[in-house]
Amino acid sequence: MNAAPGPEHFLAAAEFVLMLRQSGLSDRRVLKAMEQVPRVPFVEERHFALADEDVSLPIAMGQSILRPTLLATMLDALDVGPTHKVLHVGTGSGYAAAILGRLAASVVTVERWRTLADAAHVRLRSLGYDMVETIFGDGYDGYPQRAPYDRIILTCAVSDPPPHLLAQLAPDGVMVVPLTAGVIVRTGKADSQAARTAFAVAQVDPAVHGVARRL
Repeated sequence: MNAAPGPEHFLAAAEFVLMLRQSGLSDRRVLKAMEQVPRVPFVEERHFALADEDVSLPIAMGQSILRPTLLATMLDALDVGPTHKVLHVGTGSGYAAAILGRLAASVVTVERWRTLADAAHVRLRSLGYDMVETIFGDGYDGYPQRAPYDRIILTCAVSDPPPHLLAQLAPDGVMVVPLTAGVIVRTGKADSQAARTAFAVAQVDPAVHGVARRL
C-alpha cells in the first residue's frame, strides 16, 4: 500500500495551482483537473524534481510535454464540458490526455510513435483513465472512426488547421491548434481564417506525418 502523501506533497500542489492562477488561468474545472493530475507519473525519473515547475520536459523518442501554463491556457480556450467527446493529437506521455479525461466524458488520443502510444496506454490504464482511448496512428489524420468530436486539440504545431480534422469536428465544436508561425489559435468548423482567434504566442514542436513503430 502506498504511503499517505506528506505535507510536502500538499505544499507542492498548492504552489502548482498558485502558479497556474498567476498565469491568468481562472477556469475552476481546469485548475482542479490539473491539480488532480501530477506530472510525476508522466515524466522520466531524472526530471521528477522539475515536475511542478513551469517548464517543458523531454520524454522518450526525442519528444517533450508542454509547460503546464501553456497547456492550461490551451485547455481554457478549448472549453471542455463534462459531456464532450475530445480528440487529442500528440499523446506523448499521456499527461494532457489524463487532464482531458478529468474534464470530458471521453477522449481519443492519437500518437505516431508506437513506443509512446503503448507506454501511454499502459500508464493511463494503470492510473484509472479508462475514459481515454489511446490510438497508434498518424495524428495528422485524426481518428474519423469516432467522429464527430465536440472538441479537438493538437499539442504539436501545424502550418494551418487541417481541413480533414475540422471535418471531424461537430458543427458547433471547437478546435485549438498551435501553428508553426508561433501562435495558438481557436477555431471552429465553419470559421474562416479571419474568424480564428489567436490567444497565445508560443513555439511548439512541429507535427510530423506518418507513424514510427519503434526506435
